[in-house]
Amino acid sequence: MTDSAQERLPATVLVVDDNETNRYVLTSWLQRAGHSVISASTGEQGLDRLHGGPGTLPDIAIIDVRLPDMSGFEVSERVKNSPRTAHLPIIQISAAAITPDDHAEGLRRGADAYLDQPIDPGELLATVSATLRYARARQRAEKLAHRLIALNQATLDVYSAVGFHSFASAATGGAAAVLDSPASAVFLSPQTQAVHSMTDDAQATVRIHPAHPGLLKQLAAHSLSQDTGVAIVRVPHGQWQAMLPGDHLAGDVALAVARTKRGRPPVCLAVPVTALRSADDEQLLQQLANAGALALEALRTYNEEHALGLALQRSFLPKELPTVPGVQLAFRYLPASEHAEIGGDFYEAVRTVGGLLLAIGDVVGHSVTAATVMGEVRHALRAYAVEGHPPHHILDRLETLLGQSQPGITVTLCLVLVEPDERRLHIANAGHLPPLVIDPEKGPRFHEPHGPLIGLGLPHPPPTVVEAPPGTRLLMVTDGLVEVRTAHLDATLAEFREAVADGPTDLEEMCDLLLARFGQNKDDDIALITALFT
Repeated sequence: MTDSAQERLPATVLVVDDNETNRYVLTSWLQRAGHSVISASTGEQGLDRLHGGPGTLPDIAIIDVRLPDMSGFEVSERVKNSPRTAHLPIIQISAAAITPDDHAEGLRRGADAYLDQPIDPGELLATVSATLRYARARQRAEKLAHRLIALNQATLDVYSAVGFHSFASAATGGAAAVLDSPASAVFLSPQTQAVHSMTDDAQATVRIHPAHPGLLKQLAAHSLSQDTGVAIVRVPHGQWQAMLPGDHLAGDVALAVARTKRGRPPVCLAVPVTALRSADDEQLLQQLANAGALALEALRTYNEEHALGLALQRSFLPKELPTVPGVQLAFRYLPASEHAEIGGDFYEAVRTVGGLLLAIGDVVGHSVTAATVMGEVRHALRAYAVEGHPPHHILDRLETLLGQSQPGITVTLCLVLVEPDERRLHIANAGHLPPLVIDPEKGPRFHEPHGPLIGLGLPHPPPTVVEAPPGTRLLMVTDGLVEVRTAHLDATLAEFREAVADGPTDLEEMCDLLLARFGQNKDDDIALITALFT
């Protein structure tokens, strides 16, 4: 129904007049014009008609100024001061209060129009129509404003979704909130599972079910076919139920189908046809469907890039650690949560002519680029180590490499060259978390000396030599294990040192303990490598 057609709809009119003849005449004129009439003879009766129950309110009120129990001015004032009836348009009539001052007071105290008696029937009906037209236009504008606010919130929600469950709730619940009706959605999740979701209203729980793979093609065939854009079509109830058995939408269905890229599956939103009462409502549904398609495409692209980044990250990490006499090794690598960004954490262990080189590092930043740089740094590190360069020379060569191939990127890296025969550790730390050396007699202590990050173009100092008698353990980690946003790093490092001091000596058990205690619910990758010198 168009807006102009809605403006011409008959109204329910409340007539408040203590004169029975006047009530009869007014009622007759209004009814002949197609309106319904509710009448009252006093101000209190008129207010009771408005506040007496949860029923539908009249569309307009005609109130006589002179009533036996209170003035029409007071009735109008009380109507306008109530949140339930403040929107109700009022026409005041009077045979006695007809001066300009009376008109001014009536309009000031709540009237939208003021007529003097005797009233011409044509003037009355024209005033009723004009007042209704203005009131309905205002109500429509207010309703549209509320729905635009709901659309804005729904759009934010679909763009904030981090998985298909949250997307389904945002899209389906958003359609229900915007159009104040039941709603359904059908789309292909980023994991390529066809999904059907539905809700009874904006406050109800969204129910999500798998759908048969061909459903989206069936729905798209009704409107877009293989094209891009947004289209709304009407689907008969029987046909809708045949495609989606058990869907809760009653009657014929308004289906909005949106696709942003050719060849991609569409996003479909559906509401009862009766929920679309104007062209504005259709545009709101189209906007939400289009926002949903864009958001899901972004989510799908993110998932594809995330999977690629994870695959790259896994391919760059060592499959196993070398076996070296006199040294036991254990390691752990725990990727961040499914929806966190790709990190650049890495670890390495390489047999060299000078001993066993242990390395742990982190490319600053989170992206596929960070994972790629991590692979480049790790492979170069292995090559320089196999050539026999000492730790600080490896750092210098990595500095040169990074400055030429990845300017602006920085990397933290800790290198420890283990000489099992000499029982010494050569530690060169380029801005990374300090390694924890656990002396069998003195207990754990962090090795604090370090040089600058790689990527700043600064020279790196020679390594520090630390004695490693039998029973010495070494623990090297990335910040994903010990960093907590709400706590100072020194405090968490102290807690970490105490956990190691009180923990088991077995390397595998120690790794499991540290991950269980410090590695839960982290949004960054975790790398950990530990060694025991026998």
